[in-house]
Order: sequence, then C-alpha cells, then structure tokens
Amino acid sequence: MAPEHVQRAVASPADLYRHSLRLPLDKNIPAWVALWAQDGILEFPFAPQGWPGRLEGKESIAAYMRHHPDHIDLHDFPDVRIHQTTDPETIVVEMRGVGRLTENGKPFDMTYIAVVTVQDGRFTTYRDYWNPLAVHEPGADFAGSTR
Repeated sequence: MAPEHVQRAVASPADLYRHSLRLPLDKNIPAWVALWAQDGILEFPFAPQGWPGRLEGKESIAAYMRHHPDHIDLHDFPDVRIHQTTDPETIVVEMRGVGRLTENGKPFDMTYIAVVTVQDGRFTTYRDYWNPLAVHEPGADFAGSTR
C-alpha cells in the first residue's frame, strides 16, 4: 500500500546547478528552462547597454534563451567551483563556459560568477555576473540586444 503523502526528493542547489550545466551542452534549452520556478528572476548586473539586465518569470527567461544554441556552441564548463553560503538555498558559483561562436567559428570563452537561490528544487533567483566584454565579438549576440 502506497503512503498517502509521498515526499519527492528535491535536489540540493549544488546538485541542481550541476545538472543544469549539462543541458546547454546538449542544446536542450527547454529542459534548462523547466528547472526554473514560474516567477523566477534572472539578473545580469554587468549587462552592457542594450542587453537585458533583469528577466522576470519563466516565459521571459525562455524567450531570452531560445536562440542561444544558434549562436554559441558550448562544449564544456571547466573549472566549476560551487561555494555553499550560510543560506542553505543559496550557492555562489565560479566557472567558465567554452565553445565556439556559430556565426564565425571563433572560440567562445566566458567567465561567470553566479549567485543562485533554489527553492523546492527550482531556480528562483540567479544573478549572473558574466564578462560583458565577450559579447562584443561578432556572432555573440544571442539575446537580440538593441546595441
């Protein structure tokens, strides 16, 4: 007989983040977006002029990421370091994303620091401190910026 209430296993923030890294490598953006809470917030504090600085809600995040694989062919996320914080739902991540720009075949190598909060197994806030200088390369504009 099955119990009336079955607790589903919820991944730790670090485990969820590690899982999320595999999805862009597989070009599976819908699965990556599915890891988000409906009202999740994705912020880019260092976004250059013309790029979005804040996306609110899963739909906005999906629209932003939709064309990412058409512009950047990610190969790996080397050097991932995940730091625990005093808040068990929040982690700080240091990493690099490497691959190629599909438009011109040039190497893509982005440095990231992210502050990520996970609740109930979903990303709720994600502040992505990526290197804004990298988007000045031709072919790197997957977000449809207005620059």
